[in-house]
Amino acid sequence: MLFHFVERKWWYFLISGLVIVPGTVFLLLGGLKPGIEFRGGTLIDAQFTSAPANEEVREIFAGLGHSAIVHRAEGERVQIRTPQLDTDQTVAAENALKAKYGSAYVGSTPQSVSPSFSVEILRNALWSVALASLLIVLLIAFAFRSFGWAAFRYGIAAILAVLHDALLVLGVFAILGYFYNVEVDSLFVTAVLTVIGFSVHDTIVVFDRIRENLKLNPGEPLNPVINFSIMQTMVRSLITGVTVVFTLLALYSFGGYSIRNFALALLIGIISGAYSSVFNAAQIISLWQEIEDRLRGRARPQLKGSTPA
Repeated sequence: MLFHFVERKWWYFLISGLVIVPGTVFLLLGGLKPGIEFRGGTLIDAQFTSAPANEEVREIFAGLGHSAIVHRAEGERVQIRTPQLDTDQTVAAENALKAKYGSAYVGSTPQSVSPSFSVEILRNALWSVALASLLIVLLIAFAFRSFGWAAFRYGIAAILAVLHDALLVLGVFAILGYFYNVEVDSLFVTAVLTVIGFSVHDTIVVFDRIRENLKLNPGEPLNPVINFSIMQTMVRSLITGVTVVFTLLALYSFGGYSIRNFALALLIGIISGAYSSVFNAAQIISLWQEIEDRLRGRARPQLKGSTPA
């Protein structure tokens, strides 16, 4: 039985829009909170025998004239992020914690990142994403070079699917940052790049099956070929995605506080990547062909696929 995936493409696009738009709104509202690696500052990792309330710690730093973002961590630890503190200010903050909590305060580990270093990290991250996107388009175009210039549509469709996944991850963390002050750090960039790689890999599997089926059936209408190709790869995509999701759930649950956001970003991105490769990327190819046919004045009920030259 052949399922009509392509014929429902607008439903898939609508679902993608509904999950991306809220996050994009909070991105524009400044909900994405850059961590210390990106904006510079001081991170104080304080250890207690019994961790105090976040608000109490914030009030201590407010009394010293410093704004602070406070998070609980595992092991009765509290992580305090402030603007850049010099050595004397850091010592004063540690003394204030010791004076307030006495023996309950075990000690702390301060870490400072200069603004210039944070700018360099952000610039390198943006260059990495831009370069990866360009190489993806060129690689897919080369793999599908037998389709001539039509090969670039596959690369562009893959990038659009990647943007879908990256926007969803960024949007979710913008919402978390807006309401819960969740920050993104260098591990978050690593997670986004990993999601890009997984998404492209999953998309190429579907595209490669479309290419092979077009070669085996020259002149076959494109939409049925896409439907058949999706069905051939669906089980493989589901098994791969579910396996990775189970692993990431375990990592998120038991991996510790320091990598929890990293695991969450991967979890969201992997699920989105499995969806976009099947329900978005392949549908973009179909939509592109439909628009191209209409512009050329030869739209038909069943569209011809691009056959190898």
